[in-house]
Amino acid sequence: MEWAAFATGLPVTAGAALAVLLVAFALGVRLGRHRGVDVAWGAAFAAVALASYAASTGHGDGGRRLLLTLLTVVWGLRLAGHIAARGRGHGEDPRYERMLARAGAAGSHGRNLYALRMVYLLQAALVWLVSLPVQAGQYVTSPVGPLAAVGSALWLLGITFEAVGDHQLARFKADPANRGRIMDRGLWSWTRHPNYFGDFCVWWGLFLIVCDSPGAAAATVVAPLVMSYLLTAGSGKALLERHMAGRPGYAEYLERTSGFFPRPPRGRR
Repeated sequence: MEWAAFATGLPVTAGAALAVLLVAFALGVRLGRHRGVDVAWGAAFAAVALASYAASTGHGDGGRRLLLTLLTVVWGLRLAGHIAARGRGHGEDPRYERMLARAGAAGSHGRNLYALRMVYLLQAALVWLVSLPVQAGQYVTSPVGPLAAVGSALWLLGITFEAVGDHQLARFKADPANRGRIMDRGLWSWTRHPNYFGDFCVWWGLFLIVCDSPGAAAATVVAPLVMSYLLTAGSGKALLERHMAGRPGYAEYLERTSGFFPRPPRGRR
């Protein structure tokens, strides 16, 4: 692990994450809605991976550097594209409406500054933190080993769960006959959150790719742990289930369907 070079690259990747989120903030202010920050989330990870790859030129193992960069860019751009398509034609996201309501009567200027502090800058910091394994992996000098193969397989499982789950949900919502119903088909019958489970696998997979260096693994394990917390207890699963609570049929769905890790659904009572 080339620690000095890794430390030199950290400000570069922080700048890349911040730049993407500040552009998203400017667009949010111009459009009068801040739901576009969710698109910037995936795009910022792709930007950090590309910035880290460029900054690490001449360092690390070439195969690992390229693998980490490609996997992160593919994941980030797929997620950004999916969220952009899903939100096209919609107004502000209800989550951000509730959050910005906390700014009170400060007016649009005050609400925008509140969004900048509590949404955009926070997400830029989280992108930088969660992507630490991708950044550190650019400076691991040992050749790609079996752990990288396991990590790549876990990444593939994760992005497959995400893409298939998103596609199934989009088709379900597109059918007017399903209005007001709970999606409990396909992957959604095995886990209530195939997309969040997919994210979980993607980031633990990327972490495994850097584990050929015990030092890099120890220094960056906080990243997949933070992502796991966000997905299960932070802004992911927990927030969504609070929003869904009380909908017709949702209590029964909770009883028969795994909350996170996939398993066959329980029989209906």
